[in-house]
Amino acid sequence: MTRGIRRRLFSFGALTPLVAVVFAGLGISVSAAPVSTLSADGTCQLSSAKGQIKHVINVQFDNTHFTRDNQNVPSDLEQMPNLLNFIEGNGVLLTNHHTPLISHTATDILTSFTGVYGDRMGVPVSNSFRYYNPSKVTTNTGVSFAYWTDPIFDPSGSPTDFTYNMLTADGKNAPAPWVPYTRAGCNVGQVATANTVLENIATDIPTVFGADSTEAAEVKANPGQAFADFVGIGVHCALGNALCSKQNNGKADLLKDEPGGYSGYMGLFGHKYVAPQLSSSPLTDLNGNTIQDPSGHVGFPGFDGMAATVSLSYVAAMQEIGIPITYAYISDAHDKHPTGPSYGPGSAGYVAALKAYDDAFGKFFTRLAGDGIDKSNTLFVFTADEGDHFAGGPPTPAGCDGVTVPCTYAKIGEVNANYAGLLATQQGITTPFAVHSDSAPTVYLTGQPDRTSATVRTFERATSQLTAVSPITGNTDTITKFLADPVEMQALHMVTADPARTPTFTLFADPNYFLFHGALNCNSPCVTEQPGFAWNHGDVQPEIVTTWLGMVGPGIDQIGVDGTTWSDHTDIRPTLMVLLGLKDDYSHDGRALTEDFSGWARPAATKKSDGYITVAQTYKQLNAAVGQFGLATLAASTRALESGNAGDDSTYTNLENQLIALTNDRNALAGQMIALLEGAEFKGQPIDQHTAQSLVVQGRALIARANALA
Repeated sequence: MTRGIRRRLFSFGALTPLVAVVFAGLGISVSAAPVSTLSADGTCQLSSAKGQIKHVINVQFDNTHFTRDNQNVPSDLEQMPNLLNFIEGNGVLLTNHHTPLISHTATDILTSFTGVYGDRMGVPVSNSFRYYNPSKVTTNTGVSFAYWTDPIFDPSGSPTDFTYNMLTADGKNAPAPWVPYTRAGCNVGQVATANTVLENIATDIPTVFGADSTEAAEVKANPGQAFADFVGIGVHCALGNALCSKQNNGKADLLKDEPGGYSGYMGLFGHKYVAPQLSSSPLTDLNGNTIQDPSGHVGFPGFDGMAATVSLSYVAAMQEIGIPITYAYISDAHDKHPTGPSYGPGSAGYVAALKAYDDAFGKFFTRLAGDGIDKSNTLFVFTADEGDHFAGGPPTPAGCDGVTVPCTYAKIGEVNANYAGLLATQQGITTPFAVHSDSAPTVYLTGQPDRTSATVRTFERATSQLTAVSPITGNTDTITKFLADPVEMQALHMVTADPARTPTFTLFADPNYFLFHGALNCNSPCVTEQPGFAWNHGDVQPEIVTTWLGMVGPGIDQIGVDGTTWSDHTDIRPTLMVLLGLKDDYSHDGRALTEDFSGWARPAATKKSDGYITVAQTYKQLNAAVGQFGLATLAASTRALESGNAGDDSTYTNLENQLIALTNDRNALAGQMIALLEGAEFKGQPIDQHTAQSLVVQGRALIARANALA
């Protein structure tokens, strides 16, 4: 069974045959950076309100939870008191924080980095997706993780779509998130952070180093070592900064579509070139172990190998040599890496992993404090990509808490369902299609038929009727919970500028289930339990789309837990830019979370009336993918796609037309709102009370219209 890309882990051997094809087929070359006429003074010029912020440390967790998955077992953050107490005691922990859709690692992290949804940065479906070939008869796999300037990474080695993976709404390469920092004279360290580092040794190597480079030769000769050498770690340097010089193996940091231009900048790519700048001896984790992958290749240990002790060691070392801006990724603790299986809440392995993470944060904060890097001069940002649904039965013994009494599970693992087999045996549907296998799968009918065609409508109705007997509970479950065709996907910010990536529809399933395309029968059971994976996400259930955001540092109020402010990942970027006195060259889909700022750090225009907050709060419920408007229109879309028959599809037509009108009205009003919000945040333009009240009334009316359709 093809699993798709569940996490960011690639087999070196599997990629080797396609490397030569990619090098030859893409014709990608790298030109030398132009010689700068400017000299860098080595000073990072952040412009925070009182000039106190000298460092930024942004840490992105994979699937790490604030809320409890079992009420008797302390949550992930509760089992990391060194981190939890640091956030709650010195800043704010927002617990009403949310993901975009679909809620998977790539989409979530890239949304938090850019402040825009997937329709404006190219990755609304992840961690992989499918795209139609020009004939529309077949589809290929695209991998969401690829370096920022790459075309679609198609691991088949025979791509037919050469658009940028990171794609704006007008078809250009999305603006890169490190640019405001480097333009301000700041070097930016990237530790396993999505698409800001090399993600693979296929397309990424020719994109950055060149098809005829020594790095490309190493890929062919020793792909395992090449992965450890070049993937996962990077530094984007300020203009003219010596750290990324050619003498240090720096390469041109090319961003051809960057608004305002981006000429002469350089970067270091890979542990092989970054580590010697951090340490004269082999780089070690916080426990003193040489950083290497499971096969013994010294260097980047793989994305699943980015435990807290490894990731935070890179961050500390970067900060210590004068890289003041660092972004880092920490892999999840609920799987036994790198091969599994999954743990359940309170399992001994899970508890031990969280204890190791907690110890790492204790060492990290102590080490930074010794370097003079602390809450007085550093903006710390911590978040997790998404929540999860645990697919499994109850633990033994009943009432176990994991910490003092370990929990064990007789039933653990998602329910794998052969989507094609169930359609054929339950509904008589054998229409050819492809699927991006997932708990929230995207479906691609052969030929890319119009959404209103009889073939599509019959397929959607049949999908809504599928059932399965759960091997976990023994109950008969309705698999489909929500359906979104391109009309609703527009409302959810899931349609990109590349029409080849637009699926026929998206199915949001019961979160216990993982759907795949198997045989058109159930001669082999169509429904089985898979113990290798037990933590599902991608769907829209609150436990999945609700996560958390922690912030500490100058300008952040010491609130402790903020469970009131509704936020999502798009809000992180504008919040950072406002606090740091920097600007992006584009408008965001999120807004600055000024409710959690110290009074002196709030932009003056956001304080002059209640207009900013009232507009911001209404805007989020109107525009966020999982805000009130988005969830209501998704329910209406589901009702539309389930409705009708071959003789009468009037309910579908009526609801779809209303959804189109609603989305158009939403887009127009949201555009007005974000322009005013960003005017207050970045341009000193207050929102007058009359205008604010008018916008709020209009926004609430649109939400009411959406609720009426649900």
